[in-house]
Amino acid sequence: MAKFPPNPTLRPAIVTGASSGIGRATAIALAALGHPVVLGARRVSECEDAAAAIRAEGGEAVAIHLDLADEESVARFAAAAVDTLGAVEIVVSNAAQNMAGAVLDTDAASLEAVLGVNVIGTHHLVRALLPDMVTRQRGDVVFVTSDVAERPRPAMAAYVTSKWGLEGYVRSLQMELEGSGVRATILRPGPTLTGMGMDWDPDVTGLVIEEWERWGFARHANFMRPAGVAQAICAAVSLPRGTHATVIELQPEAPIAAPADTAETDPGGAS
Repeated sequence: MAKFPPNPTLRPAIVTGASSGIGRATAIALAALGHPVVLGARRVSECEDAAAAIRAEGGEAVAIHLDLADEESVARFAAAAVDTLGAVEIVVSNAAQNMAGAVLDTDAASLEAVLGVNVIGTHHLVRALLPDMVTRQRGDVVFVTSDVAERPRPAMAAYVTSKWGLEGYVRSLQMELEGSGVRATILRPGPTLTGMGMDWDPDVTGLVIEEWERWGFARHANFMRPAGVAQAICAAVSLPRGTHATVIELQPEAPIAAPADTAETDPGGAS
């Protein structure tokens, strides 16, 4: 695998879950800022398509297979990424698994599978990459969570549990990293137009949305674009030293309301 030539003025970056959605948009946005990028996901062909598009624009990018459910895959990915990039400066931990299902309808194996990717897999990634950052006393790690961690939704037991747990994990990590020179940021997006959940059964999706509406979680139909979320991630890792974005929550802006009828009426009435 080709190595990127070292450039001390650039900050090499890793993005997981980079085959689509927020991860893909983040890799493209970081590369546009000049960061050499490694894109990781199970769907490595989609990552390679994104990497090729980045290279066509003059950026540096390479795709490497990553399966967060497999500890050995995480270790291979981290080693290959470091071999390609050199010292990693930015890690965007974005990959996640989602599934619909109420608490009483979610079997233990399904719950463990989601936790295995969203929490345990993230932990393997952290253990593989952060020690070197701490040794060098510099680096940024952004953990993409979800607003379900702040406002749990029904019919998403495994996903809510994993994102709630991940935020607790990161908050502990932030305290442990204080004074190390490594910044950990929670990036908490609300509804975003990604492929996540698109493989659900349409009937199940309809029932889930009905439950969300019943509990007031669907005030309007707007969703954020992944590129907007990616810009927030770039902003967090681009902050000057001495400034730490600990938690960033993003929500879709509501549709612009139609203007009220301001037509004046004739106080004298019609003639």
